[in-house]
Amino acid sequence: MPETVIQMPAGFATQMVNWQRQYGRQSLPWQNTQDPYRVWLSEIMLQQTQVSTVLDYFARFLHKFPDVAALAAAEQDEVLALWSGLGYYSRARNMHRCAQDVMARFGGVFPRHAQDLQTLPGIGRSTAAAIAAFCFQERVAILDGNVKRVLSRVLGFADDLAVSKNEKQLWQLAEKMLPEQAADMPSYTQSLMDLGATLCLPRKTQCPACPVQPMCKAFENGTPLAYPVKTRKLKRSSATLWLLWAENAQGQVWLHKRPQKGIWAGLFCLPVFDTEDQLLAAWPQGQNVRYLEPWKHVLTHRDLHLHPVRLSGSVHAQPAGDGQWVDAAAWPDLGLPAPMRSLLSSL
Repeated sequence: MPETVIQMPAGFATQMVNWQRQYGRQSLPWQNTQDPYRVWLSEIMLQQTQVSTVLDYFARFLHKFPDVAALAAAEQDEVLALWSGLGYYSRARNMHRCAQDVMARFGGVFPRHAQDLQTLPGIGRSTAAAIAAFCFQERVAILDGNVKRVLSRVLGFADDLAVSKNEKQLWQLAEKMLPEQAADMPSYTQSLMDLGATLCLPRKTQCPACPVQPMCKAFENGTPLAYPVKTRKLKRSSATLWLLWAENAQGQVWLHKRPQKGIWAGLFCLPVFDTEDQLLAAWPQGQNVRYLEPWKHVLTHRDLHLHPVRLSGSVHAQPAGDGQWVDAAAWPDLGLPAPMRSLLSSL
């Protein structure tokens, strides 16, 4: 079957640039800067995370790690502690490794071209393009989830993006739609992000306010919500986990560091067990057994049914396995998964 011929909308880039400069978001703390460290930090944090959530984390990271050298010199535990609650912790681990690579391979200076930025840990094609476009005005296309939605609707691109060759074609079309002037790249790149975040939404569109509505094929067809097309659905799974909340006579909590792979990798955590019997066997000296209210913690592809059990014991007894007693004043500064932080905060 021959590929569908897509007609390029005339004046798309110009219209988007003009709209962004007049109506787009202008006051986000990572905007109006050509500092690649700040742009990179924001791009990593904004992956899978709302702007409103990122704002506070972004400010705290800059206060603690004002530049790439400071981040590279930090311990991973410091980075994870500051990231705690933001989720998708592989982003934080890759971010720390990336900072170290920038120092070791590029003398502490982020490379100017997307192709080189892609060689750094945690920086994919779209993120590399965003940094290069915002900071160095390189003519490269971004294609994150929001932008796929915007462009597929404008172009009427109905091929299944779960198929790699179709996604590759959309990349090629995105490159053809770039503005001719490199100086327009920051505004153009931001315009795509703004349109996808404010008007061209997944389940609701505000077509009357859209700057490119007259050239949008999806609007013309009356089916904007039919785009983008992606048939492959991620399968959800579930697991039941038992959490040992062990506390000694001094009010210290027993925490251990999770392995570097798997759920909550590299984070401090209450010991996790597959069954109630395994949990109780891990600390036979534990007394005053209290079964706390279980709850469901939702991850991207998995539901975790968490069953916390609280036990107390003497200073000299400790649960089996690796771990350490941590003072109540100390654990808030550790890298903890959100459900562990929430649970311990109920002390």
